[in-house]
Amino acid sequence: MYRFLEQTVDGYMTRNVKVVRRDRDLLELSEMFEADDFNSYPVMDDGQVVGIVTKFDILKCFAFTPNQMLPRYHDLMSRKIGDVMTPEFIYVSPDTRLTRVLQIMVEHRIRSIIVLDGAQKLVGIIAREDVIAALKATARD
Repeated sequence: MYRFLEQTVDGYMTRNVKVVRRDRDLLELSEMFEADDFNSYPVMDDGQVVGIVTKFDILKCFAFTPNQMLPRYHDLMSRKIGDVMTPEFIYVSPDTRLTRVLQIMVEHRIRSIIVLDGAQKLVGIIAREDVIAALKATARD
């Protein structure tokens, strides 16, 4: 376990990150989620990350109250990613320790975190599975 304390995001993040644009619709997004088996995608605009969109963001569209009529499935799924994404997102840098990532994931109940370099450019994403793999790998020692 002591070796885990030394590990950083750089050694475990996914570097080849699939991204989405905010003008894509939710039907396309749901198909991507199904095909890729991801939980989130960074949302890019002009080479910059402008938000994150998750499976939960799609589900939130379907939450309704007795005062709000439930729209048709296809009406909701034609909405744009930019309408449902989270523009204020948590990110880390490649040199962030995995102990900090673990703390953020538990505290905020999130599955993955965007990784940006010093110039705020997307360089990766770190997911729960990556942290679990790091725990497992460092426990062998």
